Amino acid sequence: MDRVRDAMITEPRSLPAAASAQEAGEVLVPREVRAVYVVGERGELVGVVTRKTLVAAVVATGRSPGETRLADIAEAPHYTIGPDVPLEEAFRFLEEQDAERVPVVEDGRLIGVVSRAVLKRRLAEDEDRIDDE
Repeated sequence: MDRVRDAMITEPRSLPAAASAQEAGEVLVPREVRAVYVVGERGELVGVVTRKTLVAAVVATGRSPGETRLADIAEAPHYTIGPDVPLEEAFRFLEEQDAERVPVVEDGRLIGVVSRAVLKRRLAEDEDRIDDE
């Protein structure tokens, strides 16, 4: 049975907690990048920064993007998921939480990101394979 680790993006966009809001803004420029994951020195997930975070926590408050550290503005992730969760269970979880993507965490460390769209596609492919047998 396929697990989250089989469908996750293994190198999510991440920056160290000491990085600046400006650096996060630069990572978030491409439209397809929706979030930057903030990690500590040992790769532990500290939080998430989105464009919305940058506007609310930096621009609207008049903080300097070059001097504001991500550790100070990162939002705790609403949810995380483990790498060994079966794909069906992971898809149901994302559906129930109405989440598009969730960080994959193992022993507190960020190891990937899994999206609802990818899970849906993988489950459909598995179903097609079963139908062909």
